[in-house]
Amino acid sequence: MKPLSDILYQCQLLETAGVMSRTVSGITADSRAVKAEGVFVAVPGTRTDGHDHIGQAVDAGAVVVVCERMPESRKDSVTYLRVQSSSAALGQMASNWYGQPSTELIVTGVTGTNGKTTTASLLFELFSRLGYRCGLLSTVGNRIGEAILPSTHTTPDAISLHELLRRMADAGCTHVFMEVSSHAAHQNRIEGLKFKAAVFTNLTHDHLDYHGTFAEYLKAKKSFFDRLPEDAFALVNRDDRNGMVMLQNTRAQVRTYALKHGADFKGKLLDNSLEGLSLEFDGIQFHSRLIGDFNASNLLAVYGTAMLLGIPQDKCLEALSAVGAVAGRFDYQVSASRIIGVVDYAHTPDALENVLATIRRFRKGSQRIISVVGCGGDRDKSKRPIMAKIACSLSDQVILSSDNPRTESPEAILDDMAAGITNDLQAKYLRISDRKEAIRTACLLAQAGDIILLAGKGHETYQEIMGVKHPFDDKAILAETFQLLKK
Repeated sequence: MKPLSDILYQCQLLETAGVMSRTVSGITADSRAVKAEGVFVAVPGTRTDGHDHIGQAVDAGAVVVVCERMPESRKDSVTYLRVQSSSAALGQMASNWYGQPSTELIVTGVTGTNGKTTTASLLFELFSRLGYRCGLLSTVGNRIGEAILPSTHTTPDAISLHELLRRMADAGCTHVFMEVSSHAAHQNRIEGLKFKAAVFTNLTHDHLDYHGTFAEYLKAKKSFFDRLPEDAFALVNRDDRNGMVMLQNTRAQVRTYALKHGADFKGKLLDNSLEGLSLEFDGIQFHSRLIGDFNASNLLAVYGTAMLLGIPQDKCLEALSAVGAVAGRFDYQVSASRIIGVVDYAHTPDALENVLATIRRFRKGSQRIISVVGCGGDRDKSKRPIMAKIACSLSDQVILSSDNPRTESPEAILDDMAAGITNDLQAKYLRISDRKEAIRTACLLAQAGDIILLAGKGHETYQEIMGVKHPFDDKAILAETFQLLKK
């Protein structure tokens, strides 16, 4: 139990009704999870509005209701608090409930369309190698030191986020590296967090199903930088035309990194092969085990962040030379018959184009590129024809297949994708909605030396169909098929 006044610290109340001097047992935005003597925060959502469930929450034992609109019917035994934004209040209250854990940690947030997971994960590995105990909040999983926790969202909900940060602080972590999605920024899931650093990778076509327009998508990303305090730093990619836009209203200290333009942290890509990257950062040459020129930019973001967080250049580059690839990001294997299979999370037009461009630079002679590409259901439909056209333009053979169809018909998704394939590219593609069958077909079509790209799912170990997550792992199925082809 905690005093209500303590968890309302820094929350701006517009109207109050009822007793304020009381103690409460917890906070939730889910009326089904209300506990006796608890606080229910009514948050308007994309599918349901928490205000419609205030009565249910009170019946379940809520003694405090935080809302944007006061209910017409109120109980004298319940305290009602009206705020400007329930989601923002929820974040601040969650921070207060868990003792403001972010103030005990050095928190770095990474945002952008592509590269968030790689950059955050590499920062975690880099600082861990340098002897720091770290936390990681990412798409591929959450980490508290060596302990691995499951991850369901790129950025957790506000209550889960602050609870995880409290666990990290209590476990002795000094640094936390986390992905900050546009959804999280827009929904105020990062409210109440004190960031030391914010990193911007790039901004390309994605999530327009949620944001509606690219301008709104950009605005959501930018809001993360707008909230930064004066003692934080904002590090942005100068090579992306939206990098400097992120900095327009920030109070943070401004820094830039770039491979192609002048910047505070300047990098140069010297060589790019299946053996890794040869790079030069601020005049010092080193080698990385990572593959693909897009990773040169990710590594430069990591380098700049580490330098700004006080890591000496020599130690930083030495550790960067040792870090490995992130799960599901250009993760490749070679069959006994010398077919190369690449598993990559590329699920946006820009990411798909980058990974295929990288593969095209690696291939030699008569090596063909065979791509298996899908698009997720219940997500931005406008990118589907674009991705199919990119796949067919940059591959020798394409199999359009399912990703996570969710509640949509897989065939309807493939129809949307196929609409983007122009007449001159029609002969290049097949449709096989069963992803396992599509992967096996790609392997059967491949000859020695050919390169197969499985794009879209990367690290995921499931396929979501009609609300059910079925076990499915591109990497495992590729390895299994390679083994079958040996026999």
